[in-house]
Amino acid sequence: MVFWEGYVSDETMGTFAPIVVYWVYAGFYQILPPLDQYRLHTRKEEEKRNLVPLGSVVKGVVIQQLVQIGAAHLLFLLTSTTAASEIVIQPSVPFQIVQIVLAMFVMDTWQYFVHRYMHQNKFLYRHVHSQHHRLVVPHAIGALYNHPLEGLLLDTVGGAISFLASGMTARTGVIFFCFATVKTVDDHCGLWLPGNIFHLFFANNSAYHDIHHQLQGTKYNYSQPFFPLWDKLLGTHMPYVLVKRAEGGYEAKLMKD
Repeated sequence: MVFWEGYVSDETMGTFAPIVVYWVYAGFYQILPPLDQYRLHTRKEEEKRNLVPLGSVVKGVVIQQLVQIGAAHLLFLLTSTTAASEIVIQPSVPFQIVQIVLAMFVMDTWQYFVHRYMHQNKFLYRHVHSQHHRLVVPHAIGALYNHPLEGLLLDTVGGAISFLASGMTARTGVIFFCFATVKTVDDHCGLWLPGNIFHLFFANNSAYHDIHHQLQGTKYNYSQPFFPLWDKLLGTHMPYVLVKRAEGGYEAKLMKD
């Protein structure tokens, strides 16, 4: 039993809930006070180093999400095996957890290799992936600020493959897609907040991904959004140390393995 049952279908929730979650969670970070003591970059750095204004970032995210809506609708249309009036029997909670964990590893695998290739292929980096790196200092709203082609290949197709490979139902997909959205936003929030649950359970977090956005770290820490597994296996893992800045906040500094 879920709160939307009887109001909207699981497929509709799977299409629109991740988008709502994105703007609610990213908006939460946007309206927070400056929190200079927890920032990975100063506000002055963010204003000076980022190459795209917030309005353009919002526009870029909305374009990607429109593509995402169409792809999700097609995915659920093709995978639905029951009529709208029929009840889908959901697997047990432990089995759904296994499916979600499997989907996490599948998504990580897809995104690692596509992401890394977009850095290695000079044409794709210059004309596609470099759009995301215009945000040298990441922030939550810009988590999905990508070239439309990258948004389709990396996020939308990656999500669809994860959904299909895990064999999850549309209802489980709602949970997985929303969780992946929250995790992606948090990885780009630019903050190291005490008690952040993602920092406690995931080595791949806001500081880890911040290294990748730094000029000297662009060839490292490709893994996203969950685990640093492929970076460690394939030699692209760059550990970091968090150093307190005299003026407040933290700096994620690269260190050798």
